[in-house]
Amino acid sequence: MSLPILSIVLWLPALGALLLLLVPRGADELARRVALGVALATFVVSLALPLGYAPADLTGTRLAPELQFAEELAWLPTWGISYSIGLDGVSLWLVLLTTFLTPVVVLSTWDSVHKEVRNFQILLLLLTTAMMGVFVAQDLLLFYIFWEFTLIPMTFLIGIWGGENRIYAARKFFIYTFAGSVLMLLAIIGIYVLHRQALVAHDPNFVGSMNFSRIVSDLRSGNFTLETGIERMLFGAFFLAFAIKVPLWPFHTWLPDAHVEAPTAGSVVLAGVLLKLGGYGMIRYCITLFPEASRWAAPAIAILAIIGIVYGAIVAFAQTDMKKLVAYSSVSHMGFIVLGIFALNMEGVSGAVLQMINHGLSTGALFLIVGVLYERRHTRELEDYGGLWKIMPVYAAITLLVALSSAGLPGLNGFIGEFTIMQGAFLAPDLGWPFLGFAVLGVVLAAVYLFKMFQGVFMGELEPANAELKDLSRREIATLAILCVPIVLIGLYPAFIFNSMQVSVGEALDSLVLLAAGR
Repeated sequence: MSLPILSIVLWLPALGALLLLLVPRGADELARRVALGVALATFVVSLALPLGYAPADLTGTRLAPELQFAEELAWLPTWGISYSIGLDGVSLWLVLLTTFLTPVVVLSTWDSVHKEVRNFQILLLLLTTAMMGVFVAQDLLLFYIFWEFTLIPMTFLIGIWGGENRIYAARKFFIYTFAGSVLMLLAIIGIYVLHRQALVAHDPNFVGSMNFSRIVSDLRSGNFTLETGIERMLFGAFFLAFAIKVPLWPFHTWLPDAHVEAPTAGSVVLAGVLLKLGGYGMIRYCITLFPEASRWAAPAIAILAIIGIVYGAIVAFAQTDMKKLVAYSSVSHMGFIVLGIFALNMEGVSGAVLQMINHGLSTGALFLIVGVLYERRHTRELEDYGGLWKIMPVYAAITLLVALSSAGLPGLNGFIGEFTIMQGAFLAPDLGWPFLGFAVLGVVLAAVYLFKMFQGVFMGELEPANAELKDLSRREIATLAILCVPIVLIGLYPAFIFNSMQVSVGEALDSLVLLAAGR
């Protein structure tokens, strides 16, 4: 029997959280060390996933089954529900992004979290397992359980360790995302009932199934069909849950509050991974399960994405609080990702997946960068800074690299993701030049607000109140340098990610191909 490597990666953080319960309260240094050890162990074990993953060759020929590291165990067989997990080329890199960011986040808490440290680390590790569970679940009910469970630790992280308005921000985050999740649960139940009714006609002994692959297979073979109106209703329920999580304009209003009030580590997790759950859901469920509804809604969704790109950038430029600026930049950047997904072609969806990874790295680093200054001066207002390049040159150099990455400089990770998304938007029959033009405007505006922040913090005369600020410590250098490595590597050689995802992206788009062929 082969080693269940995916389950080990998935549950190791949760086991680490249980281990932390044995750490005495008040033993903060020990709690940090245990959490960091568990996070590093999870990342090291997760490296077996890309090393053991069999992608397509250069001609696109499939070398292995599309779903790899698959595990299945009967859970509620009476209703066809199972513990079913697996990886494809899309979820592979999102799982690795999660395991990569977790030790970085734990390391960043050494100097920023001083209250209930053990409980903070427990919630962080539980959140890691929940987020990975969303990416690997192949049973619809299991997916929903992981999806919903992410709300609990994130709400507590904001509500306990956040800023002055943390309770308001935590409540708003929970209500928004929970409301969308309830609609998705109703849609999941609807799919299960309709699928069971359709299959019982062929097999009276069929008890129903929540297995995603089985449902997709029956849809594509014609054994299970959805009427147009029903498909669009189900699509709308799934899409709303994912649009809130992304968040797509106009469902974005919870995000700035959550980012601003969350502790730095919470903001990194929120921007780095949690928002990606929405983008992943759109690819995995909206496009694959509801191809006709996706094609029908794509132009309207692309318009919302364009509004989000431009709106987020303009509002980001207007901010004087650095954390709010970075928060609104996420609205803009996530708009690019939704635009790529609903271009409904290989270029757009592949670019969206890569950009989800890029955004997690670059924006996560930006929140850490803002947190460094806040810990020293306890202010995030741009007017309180200036001239820091003179006394914090290492910090300034790293900030410049990350800002250039987020702005899409060629040679860094942000460029190729945005370029591929814009290529997909241009090639999409229902989008084309107008959408491409607004997307380019969003790229230009990103450079404007990012360099406004850089100029305000590092250029000009040094404020007397900042004269004694110290440059990055060794721990801070390590935390940020770790993020800079993939920022550069992906920019120079993105093919190692693209190659492994092509078959999976094509698989997700197969429903649209069959629809176009009249099947």
